[in-house]
Amino acid sequence: MKTHDDLLQILKRRFDQHAARHAGIAWAAVQARLQGHAAALQSLRRMEDTGGEPDVIGQDPASGALTFCDCAAESPAGRRSLCYDQDALDARKEHRPQGSAVEAAAAMGIQLLTEAQYRDLQRLGEFDLKTSSWIRTPPAVRALGGALFCDRRYGQVFVYHNGAQSYYAARGFRGWLQV
Repeated sequence: MKTHDDLLQILKRRFDQHAARHAGIAWAAVQARLQGHAAALQSLRRMEDTGGEPDVIGQDPASGALTFCDCAAESPAGRRSLCYDQDALDARKEHRPQGSAVEAAAAMGIQLLTEAQYRDLQRLGEFDLKTSSWIRTPPAVRALGGALFCDRRYGQVFVYHNGAQSYYAARGFRGWLQV
């Protein structure tokens, strides 16, 4: 397990390597914002430990809150083969996955990306060229048993649907955290 200092070094290195993701934001502001936010650091550690490669992708101009998002090229390897939510997991009678994306995100202290957030992330790079990621599903779709996921193929971002109880080795989820 990494210490807070180790995690901050990893985040700084990534921050420096991918300056286009957070133009106009200085590392000193990021580090100052993270100081004293133990819960946020724990969430970022979990994002890192599961392969998410979290990075700063924005800042709220009014509050100064920073948005961190999983920026791994593919859906985080430590968060794949999950169905969508607890109801979907409970509905599986055979070949149950080990968990669900919604509950895993909540346990990490992060949230699944919305479709709009996923599309915004794709403006910062090319993600999920070989994998796909569950996204926050509108209640009306979920009430009918479905769930949404996205990927990037052929230079385009696609939104798809599946039964919420489905799971695949190449489908995980990306999360975001505001600090």
